[in-house]
Amino acid sequence: MALSAAFILRQGLRCGRVMRSGSVVTSEAMRSRLLHQGDAPALPRLPVPHLHDTLTKYLKTVKPLVTEEEYMLTEEIVKRFGNVDGIGQKLQQKLEEKKNTTQNWLADWWINAAYLDCRGPLVVWSSPGLVFPLQEFKTLDDQLNYAAKVIAGTLDYKIMVDEKTVPVDRMGKDFLDMSQYFKVLGTCRIPGVTRDTIKFYGQEPEPPRHIVVAHNNHFFKIDVYGKQGKPLNVRQLVHQLRNVVERSTHPTAPVGILTSQNRNVWGKAYKQLRKDKVNKASLEEIHRCIFLVALDGPVVNPTGNTMTDAALHCVHGNGPQGYAGNRWYDKTIQFIIGKKGVVGLTYEHTPAEGPPIANLMDHIMDYIHNPPKDAVQAGHSDPRPPAVELSRPQRLIFNVGPETKLEIEDAKIALESLVGDLEMTCFKFTGFGKSFIKSLKMSPDSFLQMAIQLTFYRIHQEPGAHYESASTRKFIYGRTETIRSCSEESVAFSQAMLNPDLPVADKAAALRSAVEAHKTYAQKAINGLGVDRHLLGLKLAAIEAGMDVPKLFMDVGYLRSSHMRISTSQVLVPHCGLIGTLLLASGQKDKWS
Repeated sequence: MALSAAFILRQGLRCGRVMRSGSVVTSEAMRSRLLHQGDAPALPRLPVPHLHDTLTKYLKTVKPLVTEEEYMLTEEIVKRFGNVDGIGQKLQQKLEEKKNTTQNWLADWWINAAYLDCRGPLVVWSSPGLVFPLQEFKTLDDQLNYAAKVIAGTLDYKIMVDEKTVPVDRMGKDFLDMSQYFKVLGTCRIPGVTRDTIKFYGQEPEPPRHIVVAHNNHFFKIDVYGKQGKPLNVRQLVHQLRNVVERSTHPTAPVGILTSQNRNVWGKAYKQLRKDKVNKASLEEIHRCIFLVALDGPVVNPTGNTMTDAALHCVHGNGPQGYAGNRWYDKTIQFIIGKKGVVGLTYEHTPAEGPPIANLMDHIMDYIHNPPKDAVQAGHSDPRPPAVELSRPQRLIFNVGPETKLEIEDAKIALESLVGDLEMTCFKFTGFGKSFIKSLKMSPDSFLQMAIQLTFYRIHQEPGAHYESASTRKFIYGRTETIRSCSEESVAFSQAMLNPDLPVADKAAALRSAVEAHKTYAQKAINGLGVDRHLLGLKLAAIEAGMDVPKLFMDVGYLRSSHMRISTSQVLVPHCGLIGTLLLASGQKDKWS
């Protein structure tokens, strides 16, 4: 069976809507400044939920996923774990101690467990793709002009980040942690054999002043700041991009495709590649760059659906037969500018969730449609070289030996298989929107989750664990918590909908009950009182202390309720945000675990 996933253009349905702050009272303005300065007292610390509360919620989420006999066994294991003299209490104390001595008790564990320790490929499995509004480029100049505007818009946004003037996000009345905004530009994930690392070059005393442009699998370093420290304008950037294209008319060895490999495999290849001094220097320039821009040729249309094909292109570059070699998937931000107008980006997920990336996209779109006056003048196609002398783009050379050539071929085979196993459909639902759902006095997000629950149940004739991301950015260095969307109420609703003899009123009542149950759990998750992060902390506390992993984490109830068969996330943007699947279809072996 092939992997399958369907994606909806985000049209404003969101759990815990993130808003940008406008005018605020003096005390709020002061708090805003503290947030930008990374001052911990500006936000509360992530709580450690009470153990009894978490175990009670946990059992409730397990119940619809196991048999009665399995549930009784799980219940007994949980009871022993949570006893006064049980191992759970000892681990709970360790979490409390860590909470009191760190700004966020989960942060360091989370970045490793959720990202850097994961050995699967970044492509499809981890790195989202986002599609900009499709363009119609008729000439190379059109493509390069648009690419230059994307670069200029990003550099304009970087000024706001550097000067700490990005409006602070809010969720209702709550200010949100802004630390992710300062970890996106100038950041790169570095492969390792057992664990990756992440480098934040943008936070160094002398941050990078260059970007890297990929074309025909070649990589070029372009300095994007002039001698006086001002960003290059659009006309200057077009000149530099044209120089890159003219010097890379024929494809070269696709070294970039190595970054699509399983992380252990890429980690070993990376160590080999770095042994050459020239390669090491080229790798450093790519790692340190502010962001990467991939100039692609025309995008193939394997599905015939323009948006779906654009989405696939942004997720995996259409594999080794397409433009996957014209990428460096370890870079946090990588813009993609196709020859015929497919535009978007892919981003490495480790340092940030969707909102900082979405706000960057929004700024770029605003910059392109409402550019500063000097950018308007610079944006006209003009074959003359800029009046200011610019340093020539530097070709980044890779010496590819026999071993690396074999590793490239292996990477092609692995990616071809992964690309072939991914099915994706992008569509826009226009039957009704959030206003209609709100008129029924229901949460749009919870309503949508129940639609997904019902669809899954119809297909598989059984419930499955479903993940939805909830933001915990109301806490210092907060990231996410899991909303366990599958509940006894959602299963009852699905069964009611499939019962032809049940009155419509009873089905409607079941829907409202399921929506309310989801909404209640979502609010707990947003407030740091979910199940999954707490359980993860308890498990990691045991491992860190050199203890045996408690039986709770090997029980069928835990395994089944944490094996998420559907993963969902909503970001309030007018663009298409998407990601590949995280699980293999039933019956296939997870070769990355």
